[in-house]
Amino acid sequence: MTPWEAVAIFAAGIGAGGVNAVVGSGSLITFPTMVAVGLPPIVANVSNNIGLVPGSLTGALGYRPELKGQRDRLVRLGAGSVAGSLIGGVLLLYLPASTFDVVVPILIGLACVLVMVQPRLSTWLNARRERAHPHGGPWLWFGVLAAGVYGGYFGAAQGVLLIGLLGIFLDDGLQRVNAAKNVLSLLVNTTAAVLFVLVAEVDWRAVALVAAGAAIGGFLGAKVGRKLPAPVLRVFIVCVGVAAIVKLVYG
Repeated sequence: MTPWEAVAIFAAGIGAGGVNAVVGSGSLITFPTMVAVGLPPIVANVSNNIGLVPGSLTGALGYRPELKGQRDRLVRLGAGSVAGSLIGGVLLLYLPASTFDVVVPILIGLACVLVMVQPRLSTWLNARRERAHPHGGPWLWFGVLAAGVYGGYFGAAQGVLLIGLLGIFLDDGLQRVNAAKNVLSLLVNTTAAVLFVLVAEVDWRAVALVAAGAAIGGFLGAKVGRKLPAPVLRVFIVCVGVAAIVKLVYG
């Protein structure tokens, strides 16, 4: 890894940490960057997941005021996130590498679509909020479980999925929903990271660079993320995602 490649991964970590705290699709920045500097896709995905944990933590801590009163809810939903993450992580490790090569471009494309439609999704959620279940109900738990499987396997835009699910099924404000999303994403990433550390091949240089950047980005994202121009951010994320698809399919 050259010094310029290290700088690129560190910078991508900062961007991903900030984006994850606000939108939830930071892997669309770090994963393509790792692939671009030569890491094999599965090693890049595993190292990316581990490296983003500090950013998930600082992002969740930055939303502490919005987390008040959500402890019981997050304990119940967190169990689904942990279980789903374990399933997704095991699928990543034990399915053939060729499966990952085929599935990931599709998942990145799906993630890009979710990032772009998020404003319309938020409008729909606001219109539906009066009919939301006050405690989420069993469908939310199973939805969070499925999002955990997705997050454990790849994870880009899992935050968008979680915001959509929580917004549909909970009678709560969007900022509190986003705070809950950050905690559940942290549980998914941490669970998968523990599994990967134990049994997967990891590039620890990339992990260290992403972790340092993501910790900074998560803190900044939680503090100033609401002031970022969301349309510009979404376009940037989608451009990175499209570049990743091209790299994976034709590289």
